[in-house]
Amino acid sequence: MQKISFSYSIEKSKQHQMKNIFLFSGLFLFFTFNLFSQEEINWMSMNDALKAQKENPKKILMDAYTDWCGPCKLMDRNTFGNANVAKFVNKNFYAVKFNAEGEEEINYDGQTFTNPNYDPSRAGRRNHQHDFAKALKITAYPTIVFFDEKGDVIAPIPGYHKPKEIELFLNMMLKDDYKNLNSAEEWEKYQKDFKPTFKD
Repeated sequence: MQKISFSYSIEKSKQHQMKNIFLFSGLFLFFTFNLFSQEEINWMSMNDALKAQKENPKKILMDAYTDWCGPCKLMDRNTFGNANVAKFVNKNFYAVKFNAEGEEEINYDGQTFTNPNYDPSRAGRRNHQHDFAKALKITAYPTIVFFDEKGDVIAPIPGYHKPKEIELFLNMMLKDDYKNLNSAEEWEKYQKDFKPTFKD
């Protein structure tokens, strides 16, 4: 009887171990699927976004960053990496990544903007500012610049913003609410009345 009891215990232990293996395997597959299926922002160049606007007019969201900027990397991961932000941006905007100290050539409003003083030996570190960043009067990083459906500048939004904070700007630009904000008081009320739905 003791032998039978011992064998039975071993069998029960094996069954328990198998259940744990299946459980952990299932959880692993679930989290892996969610990780890889999470929506990401479809970034493009400014030239491509301006070209796309001609076929299907949408506003442009430009993320002006630099390689050495810590807050830029944080915003990339925490804000632009947020599933709510990515889904909203992909649906309603053309998203542009612009290295404000890079060497990209941008054709905008009949002009060609370059970075003639770009120093390849300083790649990844502080470099000379791109002429397009100068034209947009960008003085801080990161800075989000919004353009309307015709490619005209709406406004630059400097600084690091969390998902809930950027949701306000995304909605304000998408719905053209910015056109009705003519004073500091109206802007403060707009911020106060806005109810964010994104999760940080």
